[in-house]
Amino acid sequence: MEEVKLMKGNEAIAHAAIRYGVDGYFGYPITPQSEVLETLEEEMPWETTGMVVLQAESEVAAINMVYGGAASGKAVMTSSSSPGVSLKQEGISYIAASELPALIVNVMRGGPGLGTIQPSQADYFQATKGGGHGDYHLIVLAPATVQEMADFVGLGFDLAFKYRNPAMILADGIVGQMMEKVVLPPFKPRRTDAEIAEQCPWATTGKNGRGHRNVVTSLELESPKMEENNLRFQRTYAKIQENEVRYEEYFTDDAEYIIVAFGSVARICLKAIEDARAAGIKIGLIRPITLWPYPTKRIAELSKKVKGMLVVELNAGQMVEDVRLAVEGRIPVYHFGRMGGMIPNPGEVLDALKQDFPELK
Repeated sequence: MEEVKLMKGNEAIAHAAIRYGVDGYFGYPITPQSEVLETLEEEMPWETTGMVVLQAESEVAAINMVYGGAASGKAVMTSSSSPGVSLKQEGISYIAASELPALIVNVMRGGPGLGTIQPSQADYFQATKGGGHGDYHLIVLAPATVQEMADFVGLGFDLAFKYRNPAMILADGIVGQMMEKVVLPPFKPRRTDAEIAEQCPWATTGKNGRGHRNVVTSLELESPKMEENNLRFQRTYAKIQENEVRYEEYFTDDAEYIIVAFGSVARICLKAIEDARAAGIKIGLIRPITLWPYPTKRIAELSKKVKGMLVVELNAGQMVEDVRLAVEGRIPVYHFGRMGGMIPNPGEVLDALKQDFPELK
């Protein structure tokens, strides 16, 4: 029987983590994602599933605990919000370079700096372009509903382990704080140590066939070997780009114009599109679900049959760069964004569309 509950997006993350069989959560409170840690503390999974839940002394400590747990083949995760994720960037880069699976949750708030505790989507560059140093990518999932907050925990871990690469759930503060009905996933038992050793032969606790433990590190002092490592990373990224692109489309079959939006903003834009269609204006929507790998090919295909695109984001213009790269100048691409925690309504989206494309007036 399905278990349906009314809860916040942040709470859904916590419940899904317990049910997935996560081995450890290491985090630090920061608005607007603090309910992830608070819910885990309330649920006390260490008494039921054996899951470790630890409030670290800092964000830096938390990500390095994730690094250690991931090196052991464990399913481990952390969550934070924008300034906290900035502090974690060095550790995230280490995890990526060590080819380890882990899940990072970022419930975005406005910046730069400490900014505001209100919602934002201004960490798009940080998540999709590699916020830390070096040539690496995260698998980035952008939920638009509380249900997806729950679903993407399992999906994020599955992808992270499949490709031995960290994954991020990049949610905006709206999705983290809103309450919706959610169908919780079934309970999945945590893996035994023997199962981890069998499934993760690369782990420090795995089987390397040499009679001693593996050494997991991101350090390589010889340039030719480091280049070899980087080329291997790039081959992995190419596989992810080929197999894991995810997106949703609405009303694109006969659309003359397309709106591109992710996360909660896509919901606002969908309402704007419904209002436009009621007035006889043919607008469609594409919502990227994976921000990396990005649905570049699909956006390029759509650009060949529409007159223009509008990218709507809670930032000064970040994802719009990827849309323009995909379109390659075939059609005009405009941007409409709000910042500082200001959220547009459907009417404002339509007004922006009409301003950029006067023929719609």
